Amino acid sequence: MGLISWWKNWRNQRQFKALNENFDGFFDSLIKAGSASGVDVTWETALQCSVSFACARVISEGMAQIPFRLMQQVEDRRNPATGHYKYDLLNTNPNDLNTSFEFFETMGLHLSFCGNFFGYKVFQRGQLAAIMPWNPKCVKVDSSTGFPEYKLQKIDGTWMDVPRKYIWHVKGPSWDNVIGLDAVKLAREAIGLGLATEKHGAKLFSNGATVGGILSTDQDLPAEKRDELRKSWQSRQAGGDNAWKTAVLWSGLKWLPQGFKNDESQFLETRQHQIEEICRFFRVMPIMIGYSDKASTYASAEQMFLAHVVHTMGPWYRRIEKSADKFLLTSQERNGGFYTKFMPQALLRGSHKERSEFYRTMVEIKAMNPNEVRALEEMNPYKGGEAYENPNITPGEGTGNEDTE
Repeated sequence: MGLISWWKNWRNQRQFKALNENFDGFFDSLIKAGSASGVDVTWETALQCSVSFACARVISEGMAQIPFRLMQQVEDRRNPATGHYKYDLLNTNPNDLNTSFEFFETMGLHLSFCGNFFGYKVFQRGQLAAIMPWNPKCVKVDSSTGFPEYKLQKIDGTWMDVPRKYIWHVKGPSWDNVIGLDAVKLAREAIGLGLATEKHGAKLFSNGATVGGILSTDQDLPAEKRDELRKSWQSRQAGGDNAWKTAVLWSGLKWLPQGFKNDESQFLETRQHQIEEICRFFRVMPIMIGYSDKASTYASAEQMFLAHVVHTMGPWYRRIEKSADKFLLTSQERNGGFYTKFMPQALLRGSHKERSEFYRTMVEIKAMNPNEVRALEEMNPYKGGEAYENPNITPGEGTGNEDTE
């Protein structure tokens, strides 16, 4: 069975569980990473934390929702390389099972949580034909020689050595420049506390929003009677369905509440702080996951959205572009002016008024022509609109509304 078949069977059977518990290096936290909060933090539990999952979604969807194109520069002209066979591979069809959106969304999730993305490159007749995302749990990286050596786990659980030329390895921030730092391992305390507060809140409301306590009596009760009393109390008073029911105490029993109240332990403040703390690890602005303080205004929120594209997504775009240029393009292609490029212009669009003012200025200084403006607005060009001049239409030159064939 070939690698393609293994991968397809793997995806079809949804085998994302651990197939081998002996992983090296930075993958240790994918198995188990304890935290001071008492919660074991792994990529699986991190996915269950609403804040970390929201941050990863913001990053991964920010990669997936914009075009990733193969471009070519010839002298001073830069155009999409639509005639090159890799253009469709990168922009639309990375493999037989994934759309480009799904492919880059998966890449973003792997980079966000694991700090590394591994794609297996399939060649046909010497040409790159497909790139298949590989589960980071099923990749071993040996960097003892200073250069990464890769092992991939097959569907039967065995490992095989794979030459570097068949692996597209996109690294996040790296200490040794061979393997990306594991974000889950580094953020385990912040994520662990976030999970612990979520669990505390869930437990609180499952018990009718009341804290635990002690049933006290001066009588000497045998162990069997104490257990029977505890079970009886829990069945009638514990849980959300029993909230606010009237309790009847007999034989001198007294209820003594124990534990901190939420306001005393600053439960809400802790939860809000953890949102900001986890966002800080992922370098995502809290407003991008639906959290903002009372001081935020519409104007400040708009600037935050633009800052997210520039400061959060911009480094990821550049990292992936440079990795793709090096590992997906040949030296001949790079020397021929080919390069890859994310197209985030749509994410940077402001209001209609702001865009109009920007386009007007760009046309007036001859930095853009009218047809380039129309292309950014998904409009067809018109005859004469390719000229870099002030778009004042004189009689006999057309109305500017004619679309070219």
